[in-house]
Amino acid sequence: MKPNNTILAIGAHCGDIEVTCGAVLLKQRAAGDRVVLLHLTLGEGGNPKLSPTAYGEQKRREALAAAEVIGGEALFGPYKDGELPNDEETRRYVMDVIRKVQPGRIITHWKTSIHKDHANTHAIVNDALLLASLEGVASPLPRHRGVKALYYTENWEDPEGFKPYLYVDVSGELARWKECVTQYEFIKGGISSFPYLDYYEALARVRGAEASVRYAVAFDIDPFEKKRVVELLP
Repeated sequence: MKPNNTILAIGAHCGDIEVTCGAVLLKQRAAGDRVVLLHLTLGEGGNPKLSPTAYGEQKRREALAAAEVIGGEALFGPYKDGELPNDEETRRYVMDVIRKVQPGRIITHWKTSIHKDHANTHAIVNDALLLASLEGVASPLPRHRGVKALYYTENWEDPEGFKPYLYVDVSGELARWKECVTQYEFIKGGISSFPYLDYYEALARVRGAEASVRYAVAFDIDPFEKKRVVELLP
């Protein structure tokens, strides 16, 4: 499969990517794209009724089940929930994943967040993307310069400064998206009081209204990428 037909979606915790843009990943997979999800942590610290070890095992099973619904591949980082380090070792870990997966597009968190794991993921991915492209950075894997686009997904914990730029119509994917995300107990309401399913379905309806479709998922991109070059006004 050509690199530009591979999407690498990188989330801080299992569930972050699926709930925010899983509907887009379902649509892209149906169109023939390869989809790889990298969960840098399991998100194992979020269940007051279970130990991090027990809940981490549960989250890993749930992530694999969600990836199966998408038809994608799930990868798991070695880092702890709430302790994701923005350091050279982590950047090189993500760099090697990028070099191994050879994606054409990457999806990750927006830069500002109330959760430091999310903000660190954003910074790590941007630095790792540069490292992955450089010939002089030592790695057993060859450099990868084929990433054509970096997209930031919309998360309720990452609102500051996020401005919807690219809208993807997911009107036909909502039922499968619900099947995907409800593989996670926390999405179904069994752990957190936050109404994840209701919130993200309502958000998709709002973005759909803005895009003149039923449901949509919005992404932002880096400000310096927001340019169009034309011969005449469109």
